[in-house]
Amino acid sequence: MANIIEIASKFDLTGNVVDAKPCGSGLINDTYLITTESDETPNYILQRINHSIFTDVDLLQENMLKITNHIRKRLKEAGASDIDRRTLTVIPAKDGKLYYFDGESYWRVTIAIRDCVTHEQGTPEMAYRTGRAFGEFHAYFIGDDVPVLGETIPDFHNMSARLRQLDEAIKADKVGRLAKVQPLVDKMLARAEEMTAAERLYAEGKLPKRISHCDTKVNNILFDKDDNVLCVIDLDTTMPGFVLSDFGDFMRTAGNTGAEDDPDLSRVGVNMEVFRAFTKGYIETAAPMLTDIEKKMLPFGAKLLTYMTAVRFLTDYLKGDVYFKIQHPEHNLQRTIAQLELLKSFDEHTEEMDAYIASL
Repeated sequence: MANIIEIASKFDLTGNVVDAKPCGSGLINDTYLITTESDETPNYILQRINHSIFTDVDLLQENMLKITNHIRKRLKEAGASDIDRRTLTVIPAKDGKLYYFDGESYWRVTIAIRDCVTHEQGTPEMAYRTGRAFGEFHAYFIGDDVPVLGETIPDFHNMSARLRQLDEAIKADKVGRLAKVQPLVDKMLARAEEMTAAERLYAEGKLPKRISHCDTKVNNILFDKDDNVLCVIDLDTTMPGFVLSDFGDFMRTAGNTGAEDDPDLSRVGVNMEVFRAFTKGYIETAAPMLTDIEKKMLPFGAKLLTYMTAVRFLTDYLKGDVYFKIQHPEHNLQRTIAQLELLKSFDEHTEEMDAYIASL
């Protein structure tokens, strides 16, 4: 780890670095815990930024600083006493930049929040706390002083753009797989108009865009050792978007009784306990900022992100598996089918979901 320690030394750290080791389970950036020699000095998180995904590192890091500074401001306004544990702290490089470029890779540093834990699986109680955390995160970004953020991944949750990518993959049929999946393609395209409703409503001025996290998983929340929420992390995709996308992204992942790529479709479906818990927590903290149409469309958000993910998997399958890592040649097709089964379950539970939201 000598090279990692050398890279860490390029940042404006407090205390002498004594150790560096890999940490975390993220799939995008390589992450290391940098340990200093004293309990009186902070430890740090050093990350290698995936430049192939986040191509504009200046924008990425400027967003990060704006987001964390704004949350810090909101916490001060609320009289919070533990601000350094409630948001990330960006550490600049010694040259003043928000990252260090070693000639090949881009690196960044934040202070490591001590005595915290993450969870990979969500119980209903965990879903409730996570819902409150993401609702609070959204509520931070209302008012006249909200920072202007750029898109770190353009069109990341843009359904119309994802359908255009699918259309391009269909026309190219690069690896000759279209004939095999044509019925599946037809089935998915039949719902295209329905699933682009959010963009149309936005264009009509009926559905607002807000600062959205765009990766609302349980493991993107830090908890203390008593499982109280500390803060939201993994802010790379935080940018303008629809809150229903954030709501839907959580439900697609944590609210699925099966796996994202489950080969046994009988295991795939909506976990309504998780839905109710997350929804209750989310609305408790986000309600003051949500419009009536946003509240009403939250179940649509679950359908939207599930459908969008199925479109992305199928697009990659038709292109020859160039984006998502696969474990076997039919993996992206298997993922697509599992996501469509989850979408079917959301369809079947729509009335129940609508009734529960109305009850809140």
